[in-house]
Amino acid sequence: MATAATPESHISFANAKINIGLLITEKRKDGYHTIETVFYPVQLYDVLEILPSAGQTTFHADGLPIPGGGDNLCVKAYQLLAADFNLPAVEMHLLKNIPIGAGLGGGSSDAAYVLKMLNAMFTLRLSDHQLAQYAERLGADCAFFIANKPVFASGIGTTFEDITLDLSKYVTVIVKPDIHISTQEAYSSIMPQTPQVDLRRAIKLPIQEWKYHIVNDFELGIFQKYPQIEILKRKLYEKGALYAAMSGSGSSVFGIFEERPDLQELEALGKVYYPVDV
Repeated sequence: MATAATPESHISFANAKINIGLLITEKRKDGYHTIETVFYPVQLYDVLEILPSAGQTTFHADGLPIPGGGDNLCVKAYQLLAADFNLPAVEMHLLKNIPIGAGLGGGSSDAAYVLKMLNAMFTLRLSDHQLAQYAERLGADCAFFIANKPVFASGIGTTFEDITLDLSKYVTVIVKPDIHISTQEAYSSIMPQTPQVDLRRAIKLPIQEWKYHIVNDFELGIFQKYPQIEILKRKLYEKGALYAAMSGSGSSVFGIFEERPDLQELEALGKVYYPVDV
């Protein structure tokens, strides 16, 4: 068992992601679904601080309430590395800003950043590939946040192919209604099917054409159960979005605009965020 170096405190900003397209292609025997999607990082952050502890490892959270308490993915990330390395106890502090149950990957990002921070604090010398292998054990999209760059993801969301995608000249807006959708709930209405569109080719089209080719398979079932989410998508298009869609398994909806829109009237339907590119 390796012995860790003496740590110093670290602070990181764990960003969210959006899914541009999400196709559910198969249900596996182990219960997981295979998917095709594009993960794209956006500048909406949770703040993580990890400090040395004289006692036991602890986790404290402020900001948005987090379900699960001590079962939090940040704690699991620490425990995962502690099982292979002689890690001293630490204090973890999280300021939660990324909404939960929104399809934005906030919990997965937090866990991935804990792995990266512990790797740096304790000089574990784990490569990004090794960190991604640990992250895969925490959740299907955790590994994305290790390299944290636009990718085409397939398999259960852990097989990545680099893509060239830069949205920096656009304004990406996220609207989160007061609805929490669990992954289990989202998948309950899904019928896997063979993709009709090659997402890797579609993502190269002009953004104005994405709405004709790129879909999120979760939308059909989620919109039927929560019509206000479909209304949000429609409102974003009415406000001039070049492309709008639900992110991941919901409930947030994002829109990509040529310039910053006035979405004040949408604040009655959900909280409006204006993240930009990472």
